[in-house]
Amino acid sequence: MTEQEPGPSGAAAPEGSAGLPADSAVTSAPVDDGGTSSPADPAVDTSVRSPDQRSRTFAGILVNTALANVTTSYLWFALTFWVYLQTRNVIATGVIGGAYMLLIALSSISFGTFVDRYRKLAVMRFAAGFTLAMFVLSGVMFLLTPAARLLDLAQPWFWVFSVVILAGAVVENMRNIALSTTVTILIDPDRRANANGLVGMVRGLMFIVTSVLSGLSVGLLGMGWTIVVAVGLTALAFAHLLTLRMPEEVRAAATDAHGGFDLRGSLAAVLAISGLFALILFSTFNNFIGGVYLALMDPYGLEMFPVELWGTVFALGATGFILGGALIGKLGLGRNPLRTMLTAVILMGILGAVFTLREWAWLYVAGIWLYMVLVPFVEAAEQTIIQQVVPLPRQGRVFGFAMAFESAAAPITAFLIAPIAQVWIIPYARSTEGTAQLAPLLGEGTSRGIALVFLAAGIVMIAAASLAFFTPVYRRVSASYAKAATEAPQAATPPPPAGQ
Repeated sequence: MTEQEPGPSGAAAPEGSAGLPADSAVTSAPVDDGGTSSPADPAVDTSVRSPDQRSRTFAGILVNTALANVTTSYLWFALTFWVYLQTRNVIATGVIGGAYMLLIALSSISFGTFVDRYRKLAVMRFAAGFTLAMFVLSGVMFLLTPAARLLDLAQPWFWVFSVVILAGAVVENMRNIALSTTVTILIDPDRRANANGLVGMVRGLMFIVTSVLSGLSVGLLGMGWTIVVAVGLTALAFAHLLTLRMPEEVRAAATDAHGGFDLRGSLAAVLAISGLFALILFSTFNNFIGGVYLALMDPYGLEMFPVELWGTVFALGATGFILGGALIGKLGLGRNPLRTMLTAVILMGILGAVFTLREWAWLYVAGIWLYMVLVPFVEAAEQTIIQQVVPLPRQGRVFGFAMAFESAAAPITAFLIAPIAQVWIIPYARSTEGTAQLAPLLGEGTSRGIALVFLAAGIVMIAAASLAFFTPVYRRVSASYAKAATEAPQAATPPPPAGQ
């Protein structure tokens, strides 16, 4: 990606192509550190169309992103399943999964930088085109490389094949950062929480599809046809994206973002808003606790259910994601999204502590489902606060910075807690002494060690969220959001037409 020379102030960049340079007009003028910028920013003109028209455009972008996310996850998880079934090598799948999360964490700041420097649809089109190219290349490699060589871990072909799919999947995440900024551009401030709830529904759909369809596709169609399906759906999403228009974004907002990895600018954008860094740290801490479930939820479920059934059971639990997003889409997040977030985290901690107190299948499934209902409230609250208090020219880097931190948190915890549980906690819980000591609290069963970890993690989550209510940061962020919410309707009101 290369940067153009800035065009005249207020000049509209052409729409229609997928490449960023031809689709963007970027300036590097400094931006103000405070206030909401989207209504007043000369790069954004919300009077071009009515709120209903803007909402329809956002719905089109959201559906398009949903298809892209589902397709990317479908192929990525299919690759993981296929590699394990063909090689029975957990190191290969571990490296693939770890590399995916690591690259998301490392690339998110770059993605946020590009979102700030270029028009949002241009960024989405670039990401979609790049992902399509990588998936096509993976299909060509699969077709031309003999299976024995492709699955030989000692040969480069397996790793090149995996990296090609990995690159397409990781770059697709650039769209998710851009999606959050389109909420700021297209949706009026009092409806952004509802829009962010719909984004949560999209993520829930992704969970369901990857839990069920990826395994079925590899088992019934094979990896080759799975790639064909992924390429076809990615091409469909790319073609649809080319038909969308967002005239409200007259040009790329004037931004102080520089280069392709503006870490200093990202940190400055976060620190410019009092309490925002602490909000991101809290969300990161919440993801650290979530890493406990990431590491141990599947082993617990596989001890309780046959492997053929577990994916479907988890997909059933993931429907809670859709309900949570739908509730936010209908009801919003209340006057103080931060209060809603902390309340949801406390409820998540309670659920995490009790849903394995006994080794009952119905309790576990109900706990997962209710936990998933609450997850969109936490994510939508953070997005809504950022969209309200961070100026649009810096939102991409703030969202990228948050994604980098939060994406790294859960895998780190998973890597830490899994060996601790395997080596110490689970053997203790299965010993005669451990069974006798834990039975009054956790009952009996083969997975009492995992239940003990879940209980401890839930208590930590409850304590952390409860204490957060009494911190100065809570008061500062709540006050900043309330002030921005009060000022936004006044800034968003367009001037009356001439002569009136």
